[in-house]
Parts: sequence; structure tokens; C-alpha cells
Amino acid sequence: MATDSAVLAPVRAKRPRSKGLTRAKLRRWGPGLLLLSPSLILLGVFVYGLIGWTIKLSLSDQHNALPSKGFVGLKNFTDLFENDINDRFVHSLKNLLVFTVVFMVGTMVLGLLWAFLLERGVRGEGVFRAIYLFPMAVSFVASGVVWRWLMNSGTADQAGGINALFEKSGLHFLENSWWTDPNWGMAAMAMPAIWQLSGYVMALFLSGFRGIPAELREAAQVDGASTYQMYRYVIFPQLTPTALSALIIVGHMSMKMFDLIMSVSGAQWITEVPAVYVWQTLLTSDYAKAAAISIILLLLVAAVIVPYLIYNKPGGASVLMTASVVTPAASAVTAPS
Repeated sequence: MATDSAVLAPVRAKRPRSKGLTRAKLRRWGPGLLLLSPSLILLGVFVYGLIGWTIKLSLSDQHNALPSKGFVGLKNFTDLFENDINDRFVHSLKNLLVFTVVFMVGTMVLGLLWAFLLERGVRGEGVFRAIYLFPMAVSFVASGVVWRWLMNSGTADQAGGINALFEKSGLHFLENSWWTDPNWGMAAMAMPAIWQLSGYVMALFLSGFRGIPAELREAAQVDGASTYQMYRYVIFPQLTPTALSALIIVGHMSMKMFDLIMSVSGAQWITEVPAVYVWQTLLTSDYAKAAAISIILLLLVAAVIVPYLIYNKPGGASVLMTASVVTPAASAVTAPS
């Protein structure tokens, strides 16, 4: 009996300690979890829950308002690439590619150029910075309406907007059909987006310039480096993380561009992108097809953002918050049960 009590004694002694640890963890983590729980519940239901519902819908045969009859696997996805009328989905992907490339190149070049000029020091820097950032304060819908007039495709006596400016300046050879051009309409469509978001990229690069330690510049000058050599080998390499972040942000924004395109051209074949295609498909109550397009669009955005988050884990939180804006748009396809 004495031996049994000796064996059981340590076990009895451990129980209060485990309870104490549990209570300590509750006191430490409980208030934080309690404060976060409303946001976590809303995020789980209205973001990830809707994404799950959209995935389920994309694998069904619900092509009208009637209830789904069953599971069809990846048929909706394969039909988009093989059986879509006039290869409409592939056409929208090509438009998206052109728009994204022109948009990213334009915003990166102009943003870096403006940041470089401001970083070199100019009088009235605050005024120029405000002018460059002002377009961000304008909604895509409002700027789209203005740019629709500016990119009027009329020529000669019917010219309006930019074409009218070329007409009065004697630069007739520069007049063109802008977004109505069947070959380069999407490149012209990127112009309003570049105007509106290049100031944001400028702010990112300017903060990157200001974050470079002055000791690096001083060391380069002491070593006899010219201004070109200092920027080429010292300053610009330090901007690589900033440039990568800017590319990720503007890249994912271009993929979910909808309101600007609809404000400029409306639902037109020439300027149709997947986001517009989803909206038009929903109008026909083809919920399964719309859900499949949404999932593909979500995967495209994830393919851009996720590798960056894996590569740059310490700084991934801010980009993850930016990327979360995409998920509601990609998970917004719901159908009546």
C-alpha cells in the first residue's frame, strides 16, 4: 500500500499544475481571442465561407436558377477553354494579359520617374506630391466617365477629347480610335488606370528612397563613385523589395479591374476581361460557369501573391492585407439554394 501511494503521489501533484497552466493560457490569450472573435467569424463566413461555396458551385451543373442536379467535376472549367462560344474566355484572358502588362509597365516607369525627381529635391515638393497622388482620391467610376470622353474615337469634325486636341494642334496623324481599336484597345484602356495609380507607386518608391541610410550615399561618394554609379550600384539595388511589392500590388489590382473598364467602354467584346465576363454570365443566371471563372481569377491572383508571401515572410503581412481585398470579389458568386 505504501508503494502504491508513493507511485500515485506524483500523479496527484501534477493535476493542479496542468490546471494552473490552462488558466494561465486563458488569462493570456483569452481576452485577445475574445476581441478578435467577431472579426474572425465574419471573415470565416463572408470571405472563406463564400469561397468554399463558390468552389462547390463551380463543380456543379447549376446553369440556371433551378437547383443543382449533381456534381460534374471540372467540366465547367474545361468548357471555358474548349467549348466556350467564340473562345470568349480565352479572349478575355488575352485582354487581361495586355491590360496587365501595359498597366504594370506604365505605373512602374512613371512612379519611379516621379519618385526619382522628387528624391533629387525640387521646390514645392509637397505640391507635386499632392498632384501626383490626387488621382487616387477619385473613384474608378468617376475617372472612367471622364476618360470615356477623353478617349473619344471620333476624328476630324467629329473629334472629341484627346483627338480634338490633336486636331487643333495639327497633329492629325496621332488621332486614333483608342479603346475601340480591335488590336490595341486594351492597351489604351490601361491609360486611365496608369494615370490613377502611378502616384501610388510613386509614393512607394519615394518611401523606399527616403529609407535608404545616408551612410551608403556618403560611403559611395568617399569611394569616388559618380552620381550614375551611386544610383546604379548603390541606390537602385536597395529599392528591389519596394519594386517587388509595387509589382505585386498593381499586378493583383489589374486582374480584378472591373468598374473602370465598365465606366469607359461598358460590356464590349473588344475590352472584355474575366471580371466583366463573370458579371455578364451572372446576368444569364449561369451560376456554375460564373463560379468557375471566379475561381480561375482567384487562382491567377494567388499565383502572383502567394510566392511573394513565401519568399518574403517577415514583410508578408502588409501585402496579405492588400491581397484580402481580392477574395470578396472572387467569392461573390452565389446562387439561390
